[in-house]
Amino acid sequence: MQQRTTKQFTISLPPDMAEMVVRTAKAESRTISELFREAFRAYRAQQVHAVLEEMHEEGRLRDHMGYTPDDVERLIHEVRAEMKKEKEMRE
Repeated sequence: MQQRTTKQFTISLPPDMAEMVVRTAKAESRTISELFREAFRAYRAQQVHAVLEEMHEEGRLRDHMGYTPDDVERLIHEVRAEMKKEKEMRE
């Protein structure tokens, strides 16, 4: 038996939102799963951006420019790990 390369989730949406999801997926010739994957990627990117902005503000308040070398290393490691997981899931 082959192991699944995806994980299934069950979500609940109000009827009007569910209809918008279905219409959007059809209009873009995509599956609902593709639509939600992209939505989550956009959400995750927004969260990472918010963290970076917060760190930048902290740096500015502490009177130094930008991020520390440790911050950069940590963020690079996190992004690369996420990219690797996404690639492995697609294979």
